[in-house]
Amino acid sequence: MRASRTRPASTPSPFPRTQHFPRRWVISCGPTKMSPREIFALRDHLGAELTGRTLSDARTCVSLTDVLSQTVLGGRLRELSGRSVLLKLSDQLRSGLAMIELDGIARRMLLCPPDLNPAHLEALIADAGIDAVVTDEPDRWAGTGVPLIVTAQLPLEAAAPVKTERATEWLMLTSGTSGVQKIVGHTLDALTGAIVAEGPARGPAPVWATFYDIRRYGGLQIFLRAVLSGGSMVLSDPHEALGDHVARLKARGVSHISGTPSHWRKLLMSGSAAQFTPGYVRLSGEIADQAVLDGLKAAFPNSSVGHAYASTEAGVGFAVNDGLEGFPADYLGNRNGVEMKVVDGSLRIRSTRTAHAYVGRNAAALTDDDGFVDSGDIVELRGERYYFVGRRGGIINIGGLKVHPEEIEAVINGHPGVRMSQAKSRKSPITGGIVVADVILTEGTDPARAKEIRDQILERCRAQLASHKVPAVIRFVDALDVTPAGKLARTDA
Repeated sequence: MRASRTRPASTPSPFPRTQHFPRRWVISCGPTKMSPREIFALRDHLGAELTGRTLSDARTCVSLTDVLSQTVLGGRLRELSGRSVLLKLSDQLRSGLAMIELDGIARRMLLCPPDLNPAHLEALIADAGIDAVVTDEPDRWAGTGVPLIVTAQLPLEAAAPVKTERATEWLMLTSGTSGVQKIVGHTLDALTGAIVAEGPARGPAPVWATFYDIRRYGGLQIFLRAVLSGGSMVLSDPHEALGDHVARLKARGVSHISGTPSHWRKLLMSGSAAQFTPGYVRLSGEIADQAVLDGLKAAFPNSSVGHAYASTEAGVGFAVNDGLEGFPADYLGNRNGVEMKVVDGSLRIRSTRTAHAYVGRNAAALTDDDGFVDSGDIVELRGERYYFVGRRGGIINIGGLKVHPEEIEAVINGHPGVRMSQAKSRKSPITGGIVVADVILTEGTDPARAKEIRDQILERCRAQLASHKVPAVIRFVDALDVTPAGKLARTDA
């Protein structure tokens, strides 16, 4: 059993200290079956002594205390033992319940997000060696050649409790590509490494929520935190109005909530934040600039506002709770079992929390020869702090010069009258390309101030950016496109 890890005393933990974790386990990512005493699964965190725990969406609330004696799989869990299972369901609630049942029983499970392109399913099934599907639309799978189709259904049915059999491999899909996504292989040990590092908890059990879908890495982290922390979770619904969603979060007593900066900006723009008083607000998935951190602190003055760095491949890297964008330079090196370095401007990470491999017939290597994951996130050292400036693959071309749009957006978002912005390139017959910025103003801004604000934004940009990065055009818009993963949709990246 590996040595335990502890948080430095200077970093406050956002998690209450009541839950004691089962003994950790050491796992192999191959087909080796291990004895139950060496492994644990999600069900091992759902003992009957922890009452009052729930998993809910906009329509249904399920008791996590009782779920061990119930099934969402129609009593067919045994048929899925040792199989490679594709999880393709219409809603997060059934997905989460199926994850709990399958973990420790299936050989591997592939989590499919709701926006998965159906045209990619055949390739993903072949790459992951899928021989079973859990779905709520069984008729759609007729004739696909998958030998076992199991229907997930609510309400739950009574079922005999089962024991953990093996270490299930968790497969997730990368985002941000128009082609077939890469399949990333994780173990539950790696997925929960940052959670277990928090140590045992004290205080009231948390009620978690996230704007993410739990079938994506960011959302799955919150789902796992809810299960391991002895708490409850309130799931999002893409068809629910934001105001109704926030009212539901408040009614369920949500204390801990996460989302991307774009998620949070939409909430701040909606005016619904006044209805909601979480104790802990977490950002991840995109660059958290100072403007959004300050906006959240103003909206939630009594909350702990922090941002975390994580990716599907690199796992959870670190959390920053000092209210500032970027991260301290002394985070580099080995910190709490996570090793980080910067190579050619890109952040690289090595730890037991990283994925173990890309999975597939022509899968590339996930790490370099030293075991580091190249995140592709470009950072810049300024004084004693590193700042994220953008993605290596997200550069826009302006007159032959490479520009990170996030760098421009951070400057624009720093204007007190701006809630959100997006920088992009547009072809120019003279220079070859110019920067165009679409800007959403803060709620209640007088439209008559548009020219004044535009001039002020340009003044800020000229003072803080190289000349080729200054927007040639600033357009005020009512909304910006956001992907299903909660990130700004960058069509020209």
